[in-house]
Amino acid sequence: MATSDAKNVTALSLSKKYKWGIYHYLRRDWQLYVLLLIPLAMVLTFKYASMFGLTIAFKDYKIARGFWGSEWVGFEVFKEIFAKPDFGRAIRNTLMLNILDLMFSFTMPIVLALILNEVKNLMFKRMNQTLLYLPHFLSWVIIGAIAYQLLSEGNGMVNNLIEKLAGIRIPFLQEDTNWVISYLAIGVWQSMGWGSIIYLAAISGINPEMYEAAIVDGAGRWRKMWNVTLPSIRMTIVTLLILSLGGVMGGSFERIMALQNKATTEFTTTIPVLVYRWGIESGNFSRATALGLFQSIIGLVLVLVADRIAKKLGEDGLI
Repeated sequence: MATSDAKNVTALSLSKKYKWGIYHYLRRDWQLYVLLLIPLAMVLTFKYASMFGLTIAFKDYKIARGFWGSEWVGFEVFKEIFAKPDFGRAIRNTLMLNILDLMFSFTMPIVLALILNEVKNLMFKRMNQTLLYLPHFLSWVIIGAIAYQLLSEGNGMVNNLIEKLAGIRIPFLQEDTNWVISYLAIGVWQSMGWGSIIYLAAISGINPEMYEAAIVDGAGRWRKMWNVTLPSIRMTIVTLLILSLGGVMGGSFERIMALQNKATTEFTTTIPVLVYRWGIESGNFSRATALGLFQSIIGLVLVLVADRIAKKLGEDGLI
């Protein structure tokens, strides 16, 4: 009985201490909490309050009638978009471009981080890192303009050089298959340097004694990279892969719009482009919202499935 009373007294004292501890931190750091209200208000306004607009996907939305005045039609809008010929093509193109992009744009930052980790000259390493990070800060409008100046079939610098070397001009951006290859290569160039930052940070946290033990065992650079570095950053790779899978049904609208042209129309119709065409150009907001909601649900399912598979394989996962 005495032991039970002592436990209750201890739990009560800890509860009071924790309670007054919260008030203490609120009173001490109230300026920081006030500053926190600004980003919190932005998240609540633009991420959660805007979810109310998803009801448009289940209504025959008319701007003049508003949210409440528009007629409720249930899943009729979804049936309509699933029957559209452009919907099947958009699904195909979105999956194809994003899966290919995942294969190259996801793996190249890992390769780049491994290479930069092996560079011993700090000045050369920092200079290369700076040059590789720069494309991330350029907008896709600028990147698209640069791409057409370099790769255009008519007067692009690359094709001019090929012609001077007695070669044949290549339609890098004016033929569908070549456009896909150029699209992937430009995406890798734009994201590779920035994406390697997280992997370099993970590599810097590896215990140096593991490399020393590998050297004692006779391991060279390749074996150290394969048997020490990659296993040590495996959790980081899995986490980022799970997050990347959520965007397989998405894609970059700006990237497509900056690189598309009238000569290449086979693979440029993706879900984000279709949302823009239906919503902004045609004014059919119900159809555009339904397509965006479908895209988000598929992305969520992919993340959950990838997380479950990662846990089955012995990783920690995200959830």
